[in-house]
Amino acid sequence: MRAGSESYMVDRLRFAHGASGPDERDADFDGEDGEAEDAASVERREHTIALAQHGERLDKAVVSVAPEFSRNHLQHLIKAGRVRVDDAPIVSPAQRVRAGQRLVVTLQPTEESRAYRPEPLAITVVHEDDEVLVIDKPAGLVVHPAAGNWSGTLLNGLLARDAASAALPRAGIVHRLDKDTSGLMVVGRTLAAVTALTRAIAARDVQRRYVAIAHGTPAQERWTIEAPIGRDPRARTRMAVVASGKPARTDVERVAASGRFAALRCTLHSGRTHQIRVHLAAQGLPLVGDRLYGGEPALGMARQALHAAFLAFAHPRSGEPMSFDSSPPGDFAHAWSQVVAPGPA
Repeated sequence: MRAGSESYMVDRLRFAHGASGPDERDADFDGEDGEAEDAASVERREHTIALAQHGERLDKAVVSVAPEFSRNHLQHLIKAGRVRVDDAPIVSPAQRVRAGQRLVVTLQPTEESRAYRPEPLAITVVHEDDEVLVIDKPAGLVVHPAAGNWSGTLLNGLLARDAASAALPRAGIVHRLDKDTSGLMVVGRTLAAVTALTRAIAARDVQRRYVAIAHGTPAQERWTIEAPIGRDPRARTRMAVVASGKPARTDVERVAASGRFAALRCTLHSGRTHQIRVHLAAQGLPLVGDRLYGGEPALGMARQALHAAFLAFAHPRSGEPMSFDSSPPGDFAHAWSQVVAPGPA
């Protein structure tokens, strides 16, 4: 496969409908210490520096040779010795080139493009028809490839399960759950379904209800948190309630409180990154096990105590109302039973 073709497929999967996520960025190139090259995926291109390019930085000249790749990725290729000028490797992207010099660029697909490959994966299917797939995601499964998780994701499993999903943006994934959050997700199986579900989520016509266990004992039985969420300016790996963030609303119901913990139901009215975790932490109610936002392991929970328990939407083709329930996995159910009985519904 030509490098350009592979890059195009990545673009289709990652960026169709303008979808993007906070963890999606150009990956660092592994260089010589990375995996062995697949000869079929490597391409060499040659170019003679034109008079108009005299004095340009090397990385800018290389962009003209391989415009389908990001400048960041090409800079990593240079640093890894994959670019030769007059048969000598140049590892400084800032090196100036001269008219008449001969460039040889050894192109290698980005980590992102190599991540978009089928991988057999056990997927718990709650419902399946020609248009949609509803799955029950286990805790620990990453939904979409990103830095640090280029394989073994739900997307890889969907590509292996149905070859037609390769033609869909993100293999049909229209919303996400965090790695350590378990529960229900809907996936589109046709472009029409993906488009309809994406619009329904944006219009807040998809109902999503979670159960959670938090540190603290809220006095209110029911309340609404409306607070904008954006990147935490002090820690880029976190989200936070910030004035410049995007609007976010979460309805919260206290099911029970026992000692230092509370069992909660949370209904999303928007789908910001880490929304429930951020909203509750901002009110002094961090989730049990959620170290990123101040929650410590407790009640046998080493991961964040959050489970997507209910999902409802209109079928994208027939319009038929559909709803699904998911019982929490064992670790969550055990923790929940120490706060309230019977289990969450």
